[in-house]
Amino acid sequence: MEKSFVQRDKRMGQGFKQSILSKSNITEIISILVVILFLYTGLSKLIDISIFRKQIGESPILEPIAPLIAWGLPLLEFIISLLLITPRYRLKGLYASLFLMIIFTLYVAVLMIFETNLPCSCGGIIELLSWKDHLIFNISYIILIIIGIILYRKNIVVYQTD
Repeated sequence: MEKSFVQRDKRMGQGFKQSILSKSNITEIISILVVILFLYTGLSKLIDISIFRKQIGESPILEPIAPLIAWGLPLLEFIISLLLITPRYRLKGLYASLFLMIIFTLYVAVLMIFETNLPCSCGGIIELLSWKDHLIFNISYIILIIIGIILYRKNIVVYQTD
């Protein structure tokens, strides 16, 4: 039996090979993308914590809990990142990141409807996105995370022909 990245799969016959894009590899890639996003935004928020806290305080929705969010959100992003890089807890990390991205997306949608002049407090270069771009960016990540969850749960393998 071959031990290379591309192995014959007996279930699919001799005409198919298992691709290096297995469900496990795709899930890992998606997890890495989410980790990069959360570590980057979390660090950006902490580096400019006073600005981040001020921007959150300008939101009528978040103003009452701005100090809690200022420290809690980056911490949550770091915890989710740890879950995602730990294979045993990856699925929990994917669900947690999906939940957080849905909350971010709902928040952006509410801002787009009711209050378009608020500053973005996302952190780093992501702050430069328009609210519409934020929505598209967040929805893209939500789709990626859902794909990661499905592949992880169903043990789907991507096949290619010889």
